[in-house]
Amino acid sequence: MGSPCTIQLYADNHQAGKYAADIAIADINRLEARYSRYRKDSFLSEINRIAAQAGSISVDEESAGLLNYAATCYQQSDGLFDITSGILRQAWDFKSGKLPADNIIQELLQKVGWTKLNWQPPNISFTIPGMEIDFGGVVKEYAVDRAATLCKQAGINHGIINLGGDIKIIGPHADGRPWQVGIRHPRDKNAVLQTIPLYTGALASSGDYERCIMLSGQRYGHVLNPKTGWPVRYMASVSVVADFCVIAGSASTIAMLKQEAGPDWLSELGLPHLWVNVKGEVGGTFIE
Repeated sequence: MGSPCTIQLYADNHQAGKYAADIAIADINRLEARYSRYRKDSFLSEINRIAAQAGSISVDEESAGLLNYAATCYQQSDGLFDITSGILRQAWDFKSGKLPADNIIQELLQKVGWTKLNWQPPNISFTIPGMEIDFGGVVKEYAVDRAATLCKQAGINHGIINLGGDIKIIGPHADGRPWQVGIRHPRDKNAVLQTIPLYTGALASSGDYERCIMLSGQRYGHVLNPKTGWPVRYMASVSVVADFCVIAGSASTIAMLKQEAGPDWLSELGLPHLWVNVKGEVGGTFIE
């Protein structure tokens, strides 16, 4: 999953806990192997080889579910949450310390756009050679939700799944206490912005601090607007609580992409949330 991951479970004995954890970890590994863009043998890489040729491919039921969710996010975000935009990373090297040339971005933008593919379940067709899709904004959160469900089915009633900051509560501590989830400060990696007690549900965050380029005091984060090809520059971080991690994750990303309109959109969405903009202003339902 490209980040530190932890599973904490309360079980009647070590064997029962290990059994549940092993099932969850096996499924997480399965999803990573199936949808990782870094693995040439993944199903996602197979889809993208077809996409490179402007071809068509039939997908399985699980992949169809992910594509349906991506389509919903595209519609709900007015086209800002777009799984075809991952190709823009070819322009953005966040380790280089340099900004990409605008002509490179403009060339890549010709291959970005959910409406440039044809999704008729179970078949996906690509109309432009060189397109790609990337499930990075969906699969890790989906894996969190699945891991929690599998642990529940294995008899675990108390625990927490944390895949790189994407969190799902299986149930509170065995003594009934909530899990205390710290929200990282987007400008101080050693500081906690706020701690949120969770008895149930899921929490996910999106921010401009994970991968970025700093030039002349200006931060260019890794959350890219699929319409411009450039990083969003209003929100520093957004955290959302929902019943499912996949919903919390997409909501936090969409709020980042909506920039100045993000706070109002979050309020209308009605989910508990916390945001910080690049000016250091803080808002949301968790303000103390």
